Amino acid sequence: MDPDCKRGDAISVVIVNYRTPELTLRCVEALSRERDSLPGMSVVIVDGGSADGSAALLQQGLDQPRFHGWTRVLPLAFNGGFGWANNQAIMDVLQQDEPPAFIHLLNPDTLIEPGAVVRLAEVAQQHQKAGAIGSQLIETDGQLSGSAFRFPSVAREFLRGAQTGIVGRLLGIKPILITSEDTCAADWVTGASVLLRSDALRDVGLFDDGFFLYFEEVELMHRMRRGGWDVLHAPLSRVMHIGGAATGVVSDMRKPMPPYWFQSRRRFFTRAYGPKRAWLASAAWLVGDSIWHVRKALGLGRSGQDIPGERGGVLHHWLRAGPSDKIAAVSRWSDPPGVHPAWDKPA
Repeated sequence: MDPDCKRGDAISVVIVNYRTPELTLRCVEALSRERDSLPGMSVVIVDGGSADGSAALLQQGLDQPRFHGWTRVLPLAFNGGFGWANNQAIMDVLQQDEPPAFIHLLNPDTLIEPGAVVRLAEVAQQHQKAGAIGSQLIETDGQLSGSAFRFPSVAREFLRGAQTGIVGRLLGIKPILITSEDTCAADWVTGASVLLRSDALRDVGLFDDGFFLYFEEVELMHRMRRGGWDVLHAPLSRVMHIGGAATGVVSDMRKPMPPYWFQSRRRFFTRAYGPKRAWLASAAWLVGDSIWHVRKALGLGRSGQDIPGERGGVLHHWLRAGPSDKIAAVSRWSDPPGVHPAWDKPA
């Protein structure tokens, strides 16, 4: 198959479902309205080994005539995580005789506003070196949610632990969050709604499946940036997001993050910057967190939040990179699908 045989205006939307078939079908319903402006758009729903009848429910929902010809279900027998499941669909569509020019990753717990995908496509056509273009996420109450970011760093980990904005301003450290009313450059954008250029994926590879969940899109866009591709934030593409519906990890700071969150963060720092910088980032967060606790004891840290289990999670899962963290596990578009992810293999 010749990669140059791609359809220049075609977009394949990939939705990874894990035990949320009702939300996924609602998501597809919203996408159907975009096809008036994007007739070349298709949808692949990947069921990530839900083992609860989701695949059958999804197929039943897509059997309605209005979904015929542009939607399909790709059932997987194994829950390999976000990046691995997306990779299976990306390999599938990019190995077609006429692969799409773009892959749009969309979370099942999203509801696009009219024109959201159209706007991503417009920005992609205007910026030919854009490898990834992310939407603006909207909370269910209408508030803007963080959608574009600078890469995590040792200095930003210190600030994240210290939870003291004035320290960052005094040290000249730019915050991790990027906000803009216009299309702008970013280091990375949220994977909940992001348009990926097929040529960029062929160039730098797909997701690193050493990640089970979290930070896989950060690592992918770090590779894109390093490979000369741009990453853009398109705030006029608006998508409502119900965070954590499939993963159970929601934006409730009273709940501890799961171990794989810390393991994924450790892997990102190790893969992007090396084991020493990964260790320094952990140490920087711990120093910053200690400063915040002193300020809190003095009654000065009222604006911060004590996230349960984070200090213990850093100490147990983040201080030392494991042997597998140092090994890339980047899939290529031409790889055979179905190979189990690296995180599921013995270290």
